[in-house]
Amino acid sequence: NGLGRYEEALAAAVAASQHQEVVAENWGLSELIEPATRSGRTDLAAEAVKRLTRKAHATGTDWALGIDARSRALLSEDDRAEGSFEQAVDHLNRTGVRAELARTHLLYGEWLRRMNRRVDARAELRIAYDSFASMGMEAFAERASRELLATGESVRKRTIETRDDLTPQERQIAELARDGLSNPEIGARLFLSRRTVEWHLRHVFAKLGIQSRRELSSALTNPVSEPLAVTPPPTR
Repeated sequence: NGLGRYEEALAAAVAASQHQEVVAENWGLSELIEPATRSGRTDLAAEAVKRLTRKAHATGTDWALGIDARSRALLSEDDRAEGSFEQAVDHLNRTGVRAELARTHLLYGEWLRRMNRRVDARAELRIAYDSFASMGMEAFAERASRELLATGESVRKRTIETRDDLTPQERQIAELARDGLSNPEIGARLFLSRRTVEWHLRHVFAKLGIQSRRELSSALTNPVSEPLAVTPPPTR
């Protein structure tokens, strides 16, 4: 899927989805929907989504619910896809599976670009690109890069992400989160909405290559000493 060779990806996913071993079956189902929809096999995608939905509601884990929501978004042909993508991001953001979260941002960004919402698309695609680059997932990073270029944004090639890549505002928000403030508390202090704080923290985690607030202490060193101008993210 990272390389965009959907026929090959579909064949491999179909084989895995029929495996008797549960882990292999679940992997196959989760990987099947994207190449099936991209190849015009919506029948296969719809059947896989039904199976995934049953499994997701049976287990109730954030990973399963996130993958299910993302899969339903891919199969949607109208504005309902956006709500499903948002649900997927919310669920997967609570897991430690950074690769799946990044892939969700990528797919969401691709959908937004097709809807001619370029500014919104750039925000999602940048998160995806930064995450893939920090994890060394070159094929997916290249795909995110192409999508970003298609929105009109230039892409700076990255090697290892460091704290020096943070903008001043991202650093201030990260330091407040490190100090134990909740998202609403950070928002109140900086006159930002909770959603804006969440948006910035996603970028911070991707750039620093971390998964939780607990890791901020070791990832940050130099404090920000004076107030910063507020720069809200693109509105959805």
